[in-house]
Amino acid sequence: MDPAPPTAPLTVPELTRRIAAQLKGLGPLEVEGELQGLKRAPSGHVYFDLVEGREARIGCVVWKSQVRSAAGPTKPKDGDRVVVSGHLNVYAPRGNYSMVVERIRPVGVGALLAKLEALKTELADRGWFDRARPLPEFPKRIGLVTSRGGAALRDFLETRSQRWPAYPLRLRHSSVQGAAAAEEVAAAIADLERSGVDLVVLARGGGSLEDLWCFNEERVARAIWECGLPVVSGVGHQTDTTLADLVADLRAHTPTDAAQRVIPDRVAWGDRYARAAGRLLDAMHERLDDEALRLERAGRSSVLRSADWILEHRESALRELRLRMDAGARERAERARRALEPLRARLERGSPRARVERWTRTTVALGARLTPAIQQRATRAESQVASLARGLEALSPVAVLARGYSVVRDGEGRAVRDAEQLAAGDSLSVELARGRVDATVDAVVDTEPRSGPGGAADA
Repeated sequence: MDPAPPTAPLTVPELTRRIAAQLKGLGPLEVEGELQGLKRAPSGHVYFDLVEGREARIGCVVWKSQVRSAAGPTKPKDGDRVVVSGHLNVYAPRGNYSMVVERIRPVGVGALLAKLEALKTELADRGWFDRARPLPEFPKRIGLVTSRGGAALRDFLETRSQRWPAYPLRLRHSSVQGAAAAEEVAAAIADLERSGVDLVVLARGGGSLEDLWCFNEERVARAIWECGLPVVSGVGHQTDTTLADLVADLRAHTPTDAAQRVIPDRVAWGDRYARAAGRLLDAMHERLDDEALRLERAGRSSVLRSADWILEHRESALRELRLRMDAGARERAERARRALEPLRARLERGSPRARVERWTRTTVALGARLTPAIQQRATRAESQVASLARGLEALSPVAVLARGYSVVRDGEGRAVRDAEQLAAGDSLSVELARGRVDATVDAVVDTEPRSGPGGAADA
């Protein structure tokens, strides 16, 4: 078997690149260990080691852009046992490998966060995050739930001293951390609601997720939801958000902020009252000045200076009104007379007597014109009738028969106008001016047409 051909040696950069590729191939990693040597470089990057006793150690770096989001709400410190998420990388100039960290969480915090997210989703579905009742502007008494020995109480009382010293406050001590804290906080809220306060404030200073966990318990959220008074949550710092913050009617960033939200500012209220009092005094002075001016004007009036002026003024006014009334009545009567004059003339023209007289005159005139016309038309009519009578007489068949003519009819009563219509032996009827003669044709003598009066032929 032939030996393998010799290969060229790797350069240091080539080997480093191969190692980096192999480490990158491991993909995203989660590593648990103890945090040691935590420090922030001037560049803003954070460096620490993750160790497991004396067995192993690995360097870790959090780039400046990831520092704020890597730790989240937790604040890791040396000695904490944590789980880091990230990937391995090689620093070529030194040949060291390290872990580039993207997330740091204390051991056990992952389960707490998962539980918190699940409960948050459930309460949101119930609508517990959607209520925001208004706070009283001037509460008679404020109820406070916090630890008697905590910094939150000191901050709250210090803010009260600045805004309104000795403002009415009722404290209900409760643990704000630990296994029994949630039950105590819920009981304190219910106790304050029954005590006659106007609103309830929850106050607690900042801390880790585990420190603030009692304010993420469902029993505390339920106590806030079922409370008949407005609830203000002043838990942790501005970056901390608990379920109590979400269910409360108002979320304050800190206990100090909560005190500023619920305790009136005495100086501001004093200024407010002073301004209101000033406006009221100005309004009163203005009203008094107006009334004084009205009184002065009234004192100068003639009515108040002399009662006789009223009667004199009224008498003069009545005289003037009477004169105006008389003049107006005369003027209206004259206008009415002028308006009635053409109506009277029209009425006279349209009276029955006047109309009969007009009709009589018209009838007489028409009769005078109609009589000659009637006589003339009668004369013409008589002349026309005589002429027509003469014409009718000349054309009358009786007159023709009187002149000696006759009408010959055959046996069927038809007038005979032509001898050819007859034959020997035909019966004839001859109508004369007076009477009728029945005859029989012996022979047809002449068939030549011959005209005669009346178109009759001799038989």
